[in-house]
Amino acid sequence: MSGTAYVALSGLRVRMQHLDRVASDIANASTPGYKSQRAGDRAVERPNFGQVLDSAVDVTTGPSRIDFRSGEVLPTGRDLDFAVDGRAFMVVDTPGGPRYVKGGQFKRAADGTLTTVEGFAVRGESGPIQIEAKPVTVQPDGTILNGNKPAGKVRLVAFDDEQVLEREGIGRYRAPAGLDPRKATTATLHGGVLEQSNVSVPDCLAELTEVVRGFGALQRGITVLMNDIDGRVIAELGRR
Repeated sequence: MSGTAYVALSGLRVRMQHLDRVASDIANASTPGYKSQRAGDRAVERPNFGQVLDSAVDVTTGPSRIDFRSGEVLPTGRDLDFAVDGRAFMVVDTPGGPRYVKGGQFKRAADGTLTTVEGFAVRGESGPIQIEAKPVTVQPDGTILNGNKPAGKVRLVAFDDEQVLEREGIGRYRAPAGLDPRKATTATLHGGVLEQSNVSVPDCLAELTEVVRGFGALQRGITVLMNDIDGRVIAELGRR
């Protein structure tokens, strides 16, 4: 197989990865708190093929970036729906360690602990937050009032570079081992609202069209290389 065919085949693989990413964005366009993702392509030399095929170069997916720009915040009328306004995250405790969320649909567990829908405790400044079966209101600094009684204060944290975070699930992120966030000082917390997805469906459809066209062009290129050109070479050599 020629080096050009390797390039085309690796390009097809990258287009499939882009297709999966765009499809995920479109599927979660209405998921509260979902953040879209962007990625490019890059060339990767393949030294293992260098001795045989000097032109063996793979096309691979470049570094991806999560778009942490805020989505629209809409009221839900539910007092346990929270959203962060600003470059900050809330912290939830999972079996794998602390994870970071921009907002979410929380609930009151059987023991009164404020948790995510999955059952992960929302971390307060002094540990898990306990609430009673009373109306909940949230102050901008994260203080939770259960009725008229303070129930705790949601811990808000920030990262100097949000791109160090890795997506885990739909609206949950994890930080690299050993990296501790700093306390957020400018962000605010709101209750009774949810941050919507920041996915732009028109942009996704435009990117989807570009990916499909690129995929088709690479397919046609492989057909020409492997069927037309190689077929003619074989036919000519056979006659000689």
